Amino acid sequence: MTINLSNRVAIVTGAGAGLGREHALLLARLGAKVVVNDLGSDVNGKGGSTMAAQKVVDEIIAAGGEAMANGASVTDIEQVQQMVDETMARWGRVDILVNNAGILRDKTFSKMALEDFRTVIDVHLMGAVNCTKAVWDIMREQKYGRIVMTTSSSGLYGNFGQSNYSAAKMALVGLMQTLALEGEKSNVRVNCLAPTAATRMLEGLLPEEALKALAPSAVSPAIATLVSEDAPTRMILCAGAGSFEAAHITLTQGIYLGTDEQVPHVLAQRLADVSDRTDEFVPVRGGAQGELELKKASLMAGE
Repeated sequence: MTINLSNRVAIVTGAGAGLGREHALLLARLGAKVVVNDLGSDVNGKGGSTMAAQKVVDEIIAAGGEAMANGASVTDIEQVQQMVDETMARWGRVDILVNNAGILRDKTFSKMALEDFRTVIDVHLMGAVNCTKAVWDIMREQKYGRIVMTTSSSGLYGNFGQSNYSAAKMALVGLMQTLALEGEKSNVRVNCLAPTAATRMLEGLLPEEALKALAPSAVSPAIATLVSEDAPTRMILCAGAGSFEAAHITLTQGIYLGTDEQVPHVLAQRLADVSDRTDEFVPVRGGAQGELELKKASLMAGE
């Protein structure tokens, strides 16, 4: 299957360097018109300039593509709305949104200031919310949209010293799950990408050989797949070093214990049975948990 994004309009946030830059360049090569958004700040969110975004735009134009630079902060809903308005004024539609902008404020939880926790949540989670809200009705009305949230293995599985980042990244998975359900009837497909890449955020943390293997360009094919005409929806696609995996949030079959006063003691003894992964499944919606629990209760009541 060949991915063709001709006549599609994409907004990529945090696209002045690293992963975002590679995403923007690849989408442009595949035919998309690209809004290269970047505040121009460092990895801690300090500073700002559109120079980085303009450099990427210049690369796209030099290669024969169409692009425009934008310096909106994803945390400022008015700036985000202006970015979307300018995109609509120029190209008349928005088909693709890649929520990639992010910062780091790493510290152990005991040493972390709450301000640093809030700031990371604001950029990663609320930044994605702001951008998605600004394009949501446009995509619903045109009956086409592809949205990608950038999650992380740190959110999915945890990472020492990244409680703020992990919380934000897992929150994006929950956002994706519900928006995929709400967007389904309008052909708005929403997915998550969990990348592993050598960006500014990993400099000095890995050996040079590993950094080369983890080139950001090795991740971007995942983005192309998640924003294509035949994109999946509600997928957590992991990518790094040319390898691709899928992550799932599953539910075990668990056990029924009833509601008598001995349950707390019995449950503590039988957590291994609760965790048994035999016949675990991926629920299609949140209500599936309650349905499973009521089914077990009903079966036991009928005995």
